[in-house]
Amino acid sequence: MRAITVRAGRALYAAWGLVTLFVLSLLTLTLVTFVPGLRARRRACRMTARMLFALLGTPLRVNGAGHLANGPAVVVANHGSYLDGLILQGALPPTFAFVIKQEVRRVPLAHFVLRRIGSEFVDRHSAAGRLRDARRLVRRAAQHESLAFFPEGSFGPAPGLQAFKAGAFTSAARAGLPVVPVVIHGARSMLPADRWWLAPGRIAVDILPPARPETGRPEADAGALRRLAREAIAARLAEPDLVPAPDPVPVRTSDDLPAGSR
Repeated sequence: MRAITVRAGRALYAAWGLVTLFVLSLLTLTLVTFVPGLRARRRACRMTARMLFALLGTPLRVNGAGHLANGPAVVVANHGSYLDGLILQGALPPTFAFVIKQEVRRVPLAHFVLRRIGSEFVDRHSAAGRLRDARRLVRRAAQHESLAFFPEGSFGPAPGLQAFKAGAFTSAARAGLPVVPVVIHGARSMLPADRWWLAPGRIAVDILPPARPETGRPEADAGALRRLAREAIAARLAEPDLVPAPDPVPVRTSDDLPAGSR
């Protein structure tokens, strides 16, 4: 009997989630169509995103928002669910442009909404496209616009933190902007890659202290920023690290050398 009750409760929650998503999607579409001004449209999307999670019974808990109070930045977050973009939309100030894979352009309504709030669409497959998009992102960052990335690029059904692509960190290093790591908790269990219906859960967002370019050499700074941001996210995220650490380089002592070489 208890199992039947649990299944019925989950089915009702899934239905409620679909209805809520549909209604708030229509509201968001209406607002971004008619509200004038980029900042105002972003505020509207932030409002509807926060409304969504409140109605789903998991109001967004955002910790460390003060780390974004010191001017433009590049935010990088882990990616494990279709909810992640909505979560960042609700958690970040309305000053951020989201960097989205260009495949989203094939989803007309999503593309329209994202374009109306100033998102950037990037090509992950063509070398020429990646170079063109990288230059455009660097220009936006150099104009001190805040950008938000999911540096893993995609997600799958298995939990874990994947390798980070370089684009976010190159943009930050060349523009001299800090990189702010963000950890999203709970989204994967609510809506993973291999399921289309919502399940009950709890979502929290940890905004971690920024890492800053230090050497003034973009290539070196980009590599350091990528390493520091990934280490910070991996340390706070309760999922496995899917990129194994490199084997340590053995240190040879005089005892390891052939007798004739000493």
